[in-house]
Amino acid sequence: MVSAGSNNLSASLEDYLEAIFNLAGESNVARSKDIANLLGVSRSSVTGALRVLKKKGLVNYEPYDFVTLTRAGQAAAAEVVRKHNVLKSFFVDVLGVEIDIAQRAACKAEHTLGPEVITRLLCFIEFVTQSGRNGCDLAEEFKRFCKNGL
Repeated sequence: MVSAGSNNLSASLEDYLEAIFNLAGESNVARSKDIANLLGVSRSSVTGALRVLKKKGLVNYEPYDFVTLTRAGQAAAAEVVRKHNVLKSFFVDVLGVEIDIAQRAACKAEHTLGPEVITRLLCFIEFVTQSGRNGCDLAEEFKRFCKNGL
């Protein structure tokens, strides 16, 4: 499992990896201007981040060319995306948070929660999902509780 601590990746560099991963999609390439637009940063900030990620062996990057993830970069980005999706799923499906709020919260939390917490959240989500299949929808009961009790 790749985390900011184990690869010395800052939250910002994780955001760049996630952006490249999401932009690349099926084509496996991203453009620096698209990364800048997605993250709301300057092109020079993207260039600086790409240089750092290249030195860490996570991206293939040359100025004015497409950006691709290396195998290590693909693995690191996939882990960041997985953490993000687990958190967003937890916030939306279990806690009943609106999707836009959950999206922003997941972006913030994915950088600070370690692999142990993410793993436990994933297990909890599976448990809640399994309970729903067995006739006891814990997530729905929790949402009703919050609506009536708070």
